[in-house]
Amino acid sequence: WKREGARESVREIPVAPRPSAESGRNLRRRGPVSVRWAEAAGGAPSRSEGGGRGGVSGMGVGSDDAVVIHVASEAGEASKITVNCPDRTGLGCDLCWIILEFGLYITSGDVSTDGKWCYLVYWVVPRSDVSSVLWANLKIRLLSECPSCLISFYFDPVPRSTTPQVYLLKVLCVDRKGLLHDVTQILSELELIIQRVKVSTTPDGRVVNLFFITDGMGLLHTKQRRDETSACLNAVLGESCEPCEIQLAGPEYEIFQQGCSSLPPAVAEELFSPELSDDEIRSQALSPDLTKLKKSSVTVDNSLSPAHTLLQVHCVDQKGLLYDILRTLKDCNIQIAYGRFLSNKKGYREVDLFVLQSDGKKLVDPEKQGSLCSRLRTEMLHPLRVIIANRGPDTELLVANPVELSGKGRPRVFYDVTYALKMLGICIFSAEIGRHCAAERQWEVYRFLLDETREFPLSNSRGRSRIVDGVRRTLMGWS
Repeated sequence: WKREGARESVREIPVAPRPSAESGRNLRRRGPVSVRWAEAAGGAPSRSEGGGRGGVSGMGVGSDDAVVIHVASEAGEASKITVNCPDRTGLGCDLCWIILEFGLYITSGDVSTDGKWCYLVYWVVPRSDVSSVLWANLKIRLLSECPSCLISFYFDPVPRSTTPQVYLLKVLCVDRKGLLHDVTQILSELELIIQRVKVSTTPDGRVVNLFFITDGMGLLHTKQRRDETSACLNAVLGESCEPCEIQLAGPEYEIFQQGCSSLPPAVAEELFSPELSDDEIRSQALSPDLTKLKKSSVTVDNSLSPAHTLLQVHCVDQKGLLYDILRTLKDCNIQIAYGRFLSNKKGYREVDLFVLQSDGKKLVDPEKQGSLCSRLRTEMLHPLRVIIANRGPDTELLVANPVELSGKGRPRVFYDVTYALKMLGICIFSAEIGRHCAAERQWEVYRFLLDETREFPLSNSRGRSRIVDGVRRTLMGWS
């Protein structure tokens, strides 16, 4: 397929060479967070006219052409990401996860594979809340997922382990409105991925933040990376913050995971229900987009291809839509041979996928077809669950998303929720991330105890509905 209206006013981002030990030792803080590590890779970044950051110059390493990024030269145009490498089940999903983590919106995409080799093209634009994109780092992250490019990150002199190391970041500072999101934003810009978090407020108005994080760059084992992370946080938090502490997480990480607060049965039933909650139903009066969700359709057609089943999806546009579809197919062990993800038309998306079962055969069993279509419709209607419930005398916002069978949770959920609450002017008294098993699957659950405000009285059902609506709209990319 040829992308309609595609423009070629783009420039290519080559991969950066691995820096020498000497250049690594000479690294110092220079410029915004989003470009420092590209500079460390051995070249100076250049700004695209579209507001993003360019890559770095230099000769690539073996198979670096497996990922080619052309950055749009003008504002409003889509940048083009091309991936050409050996195929594996779930590769498209994993690439979309990284793209989503970098705060990019996939405007359209094409996929083609013969089961051994694949060719994927994504057209992307930054989200409105993303000030800049470090394209060179994005290329490195995408390369790390390609089967032909199982390389270590260019900045890491030691071999990467299969499971990333988990580190504990401790931040103690004076509380203020929007504090948690400001910290989360810095971590996101540094490509530090939050795995678990425990935030609590002390009686004297101070906040204790415990973040269990992994490093997308694979550098947090170095003193330089830890010092720079602390410097970035201290620069944003100011003198009200004590020096941050970063250390390798020990047994406390496992204890913390096991000690996450359990959910009351009534709350769990509402949160994990396949149907919209009462709060979400009430918020439909505020969000016409939620009504559009019910118009989503998934159809199966075996008449157009002798070798493949055509899966057609029509639904309202939302953040992470392609990731949600590919995640569902990955977990159902459905393989994609060809696919097309069309541009937004009047708020809706069309997705055409020619698929096969894991045994290489078409999907002809009516029961399996119905099960897959039902699962996809649920994921499009309910990719994230958002409710407000009472927790003793307090009011708690809960957000849940299903975890992939691989154990990977959805990216940027904590970022989006804290951003929505900051924009609403609502303070967070405490927060935590945990995992729960329900409906025969694992869920990542984000819990926030909220402080009441005059504009959003938490004892009022309408005030609660407005909070649910605001958070959900941010998560779905409708705000």
